[in-house]
Amino acid sequence: MIFTATQIAGILNGEVDGDENVEVSKLAKIEEGTKGALTFLSNPKYTSYIYSTAASITIVNKSFIPESEITTTLIRVEDAYKAFSQLLEYYNSVKMNKTGIEQPSFISSSASYPEDIYLGAFSYVGDNVVLGKNAKIFPNVYIGDNVTIGDNVVIYAGAKIYSETVIGNDCVIHSGVIIGADGFGFSPDETGAYAKVPQTGNVIIGHNVDVGAGTTIDRATLGSTVIKDGVKLDNQIQIAHNVEIGEHTAIAAQTGIAGSTKIGKFCLIGGQVGIAGHLVIGDKVRIQAQSGIGRNIKSGEAIQGSPALGYSDYNKSYVHFKNLSKIVDKIHKLEKKIESNE
Repeated sequence: MIFTATQIAGILNGEVDGDENVEVSKLAKIEEGTKGALTFLSNPKYTSYIYSTAASITIVNKSFIPESEITTTLIRVEDAYKAFSQLLEYYNSVKMNKTGIEQPSFISSSASYPEDIYLGAFSYVGDNVVLGKNAKIFPNVYIGDNVTIGDNVVIYAGAKIYSETVIGNDCVIHSGVIIGADGFGFSPDETGAYAKVPQTGNVIIGHNVDVGAGTTIDRATLGSTVIKDGVKLDNQIQIAHNVEIGEHTAIAAQTGIAGSTKIGKFCLIGGQVGIAGHLVIGDKVRIQAQSGIGRNIKSGEAIQGSPALGYSDYNKSYVHFKNLSKIVDKIHKLEKKIESNE
């Protein structure tokens, strides 16, 4: 897509300072700008780059005054950072403005969907599926029987949505996500061999939820695995059967949550955290990266370590952890002194 400085200024309610007809077709950081690129300047420590950047257009604050000659065309706005973010949103909306059903694809005769749907090639939509308004289903997506998907949902290429799943409005499901696969349910018999426990529940995802690439959310054994409104899940997270995650909790990559654990709202969970099953984690809990959680956590706690300790306790203890060999040496010396005195 190609935009002129005049068009961009119109989108941002900005003012052009330079060539109104200069065109851009790509975005770049100011220090890496090339001809045909659009960039922005908001952080003062990057100001020096505006005099050397080859970007064709640069968005700046209205208060910016050049101290030497510049070659880039300026678009002056009240807040350059917000304006650039606004432009990114506009760019994405234009890029995502796809409609129609590509072929080959399959839609069951019992599925229902609006006219403004986009369904990419090689996608499959099963029996009794309900797709909401403005749904964007990219190529190679599988949607199983009896799935309900809300309005303005985007499902990127290669995602798999198993049967009975419910997804709310304004959700984004990234590539490689698997929602509704069987939970890890097996029961040993008298010989120690494992028999599979049927997983008959489903997954329910609320509104405005983001699910990162490669993340897996298992169906419940009975009932539902529940991801509530506003939850943000990074890439490559494993959420087991019957887990519940409260509103507006954010979880970083490679975290694993075992079955039937309940996580509160507004929690922040770092990367590579392991959480055991059947636990209750309160609201606004902060868990540092690589922590191992094996106990219930009260609301408001900040914890770290494996097994996890209170965050301040961990930091105090770490001073001793890293000096452990010195401490042991001192103890040995004290023991020798005591023995010699005896």
